[in-house]
Amino acid sequence: MKKSNLFFIIIIFISSILFADSAITRGPDIGEIYYIGPTVTQNEAIYYSTDFGETATCMDSISEMGKICADLTTGSLYRTRMPDVMYYSDNYGQYGSWVFRSNNISSILSGRNEGFVFNGMASHSEEYGMNFINHANNGYFGSLKAVEIDNQDNIGYVLTSQYSVYDSLWLLISFDSFENFDNQYVFNWNQTNNVYLTRGYGQGKLYALRSEYTADGSRISELWFSDNFGVNWIFKNNLLSNNLVGGRQPGELFVLAKYTQLMGEIKHTYIYHSLDYGATFTIYHPFAYGTDPYYANFEATPLEGSVPLTCQFIDLSSGDNIQSWEWDFDMDGIVDSYEQNPEYTYQDTGYYSVKLEIGPIPYEDSFIKTYYIHVTGGNWIANEELQKMNYKLCNYPNPFNPSTNLEYELPINTENAKIEIYNLKGQRIKQLEIRNVNLGMNEVSWNGIDESGKPVSSGIYFYKLNLVNSPIKKMMLLK
Repeated sequence: MKKSNLFFIIIIFISSILFADSAITRGPDIGEIYYIGPTVTQNEAIYYSTDFGETATCMDSISEMGKICADLTTGSLYRTRMPDVMYYSDNYGQYGSWVFRSNNISSILSGRNEGFVFNGMASHSEEYGMNFINHANNGYFGSLKAVEIDNQDNIGYVLTSQYSVYDSLWLLISFDSFENFDNQYVFNWNQTNNVYLTRGYGQGKLYALRSEYTADGSRISELWFSDNFGVNWIFKNNLLSNNLVGGRQPGELFVLAKYTQLMGEIKHTYIYHSLDYGATFTIYHPFAYGTDPYYANFEATPLEGSVPLTCQFIDLSSGDNIQSWEWDFDMDGIVDSYEQNPEYTYQDTGYYSVKLEIGPIPYEDSFIKTYYIHVTGGNWIANEELQKMNYKLCNYPNPFNPSTNLEYELPINTENAKIEIYNLKGQRIKQLEIRNVNLGMNEVSWNGIDESGKPVSSGIYFYKLNLVNSPIKKMMLLK
């Protein structure tokens, strides 16, 4: 396909994804988020949700929107606009509730203590932005790429680049609120990459998203996770958007994808909600205007196995009138299939990135999933995380009353596995002990009773294994 104008098409159609920065923030309560998204008549507005983004209320439609960040105080929200002016609302960002706070605020971070808001690594306020205390930043070097605070008091992170070193980014950590820095980790990432940091739930939990567009216009967004203050990192997933924020529960992550396309004839907002550190997501669609947005996406099964490995690829792209699919299963620049849902057999071991490009112009888009397929020799499995990617989980009957059977299949030698059941608020209400009694499928029953011994009410419940990369399934109790 012709690629000369793809970059400009992406700028016009999904500019919010390319230039995203602090467009979504967590509130103080579980399930509570704010985000910036389009309305029918405006391209930017502040939305508020208390159900993980399944539904949302437009609080204020404001021009010159910058960044938003919620305080740990109920209803408190900060926002910026050019040129680096910060405002504060004590009423959930409601129209008419904004008051001026300060000038020269470039990056806002909050939500760790009531009334505390950080101006990046430069300074912070303990009075809801009224007065700011400057930081010394001893030991800092390079050009700032990203900044975040930890859930533990006084700890903060910055990611920097150096002009003369093109293939490295430095993660620096501070244990005294950005007064002094130590070198914590070096990423082998190009300094031209966009990188975003957000903290997870609990101390030392940190996400990093590396984003880039390749020379032919394909987008790459890699999600990485550390559970020890950035000392070690694990690759988790490829995302469709750069707007992300950690949540208020273990493993929780929110990703905002917003599309304004065809000169405003198409406007959509999606919230991707994860409870397993970004391995899998529940997708909510709180705002839709016009036909489906255009973007490339796909999945495959299986993702790991011994050579020769045959994978079935499934097109998940969105948009009307998609007429062409070009697959590159090994990123060698050669189109391997033009089918919509092809099958491909890998003959050599290794990790493989996969690219899908859809068309025609002007709706051409492409997406790359890195480290996506892992082909091993014999039955060898590289590590525990990969081993846990192939378990199965389902339940019957569904809907159910008064009980349901949850079926599961786990890899051999899996220990300490449990099935966790959550309500719509994301609160865990039950944990079922399980074990591998038989090869293949096993099952355990749930009678609709929570951990306190009380019957739960009718409604939708989610269940998953307490293992990395477990799928999240949905079931319904009808009384």
